[in-house]
Parts: sequence; structure tokens; C-alpha cells
Amino acid sequence: MTRPADPTGPERGPADPAGPQRGRVEVVRAGALTTVQDLGRPGHAHLGVPRSGALDMPAHRRANRLVGNPDEAATLETTVNGCAVRADRPVVAAVTGAPCAVTVDGRPAPWGAPVRVPAGAVLELGAAQGGLRCYLALAGGIDVEPVLGSRSADLLSGLGPAPLSAHDTLPLGAPHGPAFDADTMPWPAPPAELVLSVLLGPRDGWFTDDAPRLLATGPYTVSAASNRIGLRTEGPALRRAVDGELPSEGMVLGAVQVPPDGRPVIFLADHPTTGGYPVIGVVPEPQLAAAAQAVPGTPVRFLPVRGNGGG
Repeated sequence: MTRPADPTGPERGPADPAGPQRGRVEVVRAGALTTVQDLGRPGHAHLGVPRSGALDMPAHRRANRLVGNPDEAATLETTVNGCAVRADRPVVAAVTGAPCAVTVDGRPAPWGAPVRVPAGAVLELGAAQGGLRCYLALAGGIDVEPVLGSRSADLLSGLGPAPLSAHDTLPLGAPHGPAFDADTMPWPAPPAELVLSVLLGPRDGWFTDDAPRLLATGPYTVSAASNRIGLRTEGPALRRAVDGELPSEGMVLGAVQVPPDGRPVIFLADHPTTGGYPVIGVVPEPQLAAAAQAVPGTPVRFLPVRGNGGG
């Protein structure tokens, strides 16, 4: 992997929080959907507020570490076709997540490594290659005002900054520590097949006895209707054994909810905190990063695991 010469420099040293090392970044090209994301706002489900945060959390963390930011610093999450930005001060940047072409004023720059970007230069992320979402970290982080302790944009509730548009400007924080060595980080490839364990329950008893077998054998694929709220699937419908309706109950990240059409939906970061359709099982959170990068049409293989009983 080619990396630029030492990306640290005068702009990376100790900073006066009110001094010139802070700056702003302008959106030159917003792309299909670019949002500000961090680790999210957990702990507010009782208020009806989703966790939100980066869908591919490991990629978000890697990008921050490459530029010396703490994990909780806000990054830009792009969708499908990248974005382009221009900072008014020199900045160290890094791009992770789905592989993509990276350029600085039209000149190729490395993906997955720290890049020094001069003041006024345009940093552009091209279309995602083999995945959906890229993460752009800038030294100091995107320093928009937190809402309930997070800078994340939540597309369901509308909390946090709105999805970015051309000519928007965002504040940058002061740089933190030294950049991390890219060669010591793992770089998982976007999934050719999405394999998801499903811990059955709490409402697997609402489905026919053959539902776990049907869930396991499919075949299912990722639907183009997927978004930050949920990954929708296309495939055989799971049939109910109970015809009634549930009262609204709490929903968790990774819940596999089955709407009336019978096709499972995996809840992602912007999912609603309550719902009335039965949840046949829950996907463990560490497996959801791969779901964030699964393009429409990707095969989905569910691995049902029986717990201590259904609902």
C-alpha cells in the first residue's frame, strides 16, 4: 500500500481551540446521500430516539484512527457515488469503508491511508467499488453542534444535521494526535454474500414451524429499497401461525422484523424504537457492518440459532 510521506506536520501539533487550526470544510459535491455520523446516541430509546451513528462502525473507527482522531469524532458517510469537499485550512484526511478512487485537485491519492490535503484543494471520493458506503475522516473531526450527545444525522427522527447539499459548510475541530499506521489495520472486503446469524426470538412462535428452515434456505437477496433504517430482503415469504396483531413493542438494533409481505427486514442504525410487526430473531451487532456494505442483489444467507424459547 502506498502512503504519502509523513502526514503529520505543523498543522498536526497542539492547537489552541480558538486558533487558526480550526477551520471549515465546504461541500463541493454532495453525492447521492452524504451525512455526518459518529458513534451515535445510545441510551435514548425510552424517548423514542434511535441510536443512529455510522452504519459501518469499524470503517468509521479506522478512518478516525488514520488521522489521529478519537473514535467518537464525526466523519462523513457517503452512499454509492462519494462526495467532494474543500477545507479552508491544511488538513489530514483518510477514506475507508467501500473502496473508491480518491483524488486531491484531480491527482490520485491513496485510499485507506492518511492524505495531506492543502488548504483550498478539492478532495474527492469517487463511486464506491464493491460496496455502498465510504467514510471520510478529517483531522479534528466534523465539529457540528451535538444533539443528545451525538453529531449523527438521524434520517428517521430528523435529529442532527440534515443530509449534505452542495455549498454547505461544516466546522472542523482542532487536530488531536498522530496518525495511525495503516499497515497495522485489517481491511475486510465488501461481502459477495451476506451471512447473518439470527438468534431466534422473541416472536418466532408467531410463525409456522417451517419458518426457521425457510429462513435458512431462502434464497434471499438484498433489496434496492434498503436504507439506513433497515436492510430489506427479497425472497420467499415467511408465513405466520398467528393471525392477530401485536401491540407496539420495543425494537433493538439488528432485529429481524417480518412485515405483512413476509420478507424479513433487518433493522439498522436509524431504526424505529418501537414496532408492531413480529420479530423472528436478532442479528448480532458485529455482523451489521457487512450489511451496511451489501449492494442490492447481494445474496443473503441467514443462520438461525435457537435460543431459550420464542414469544
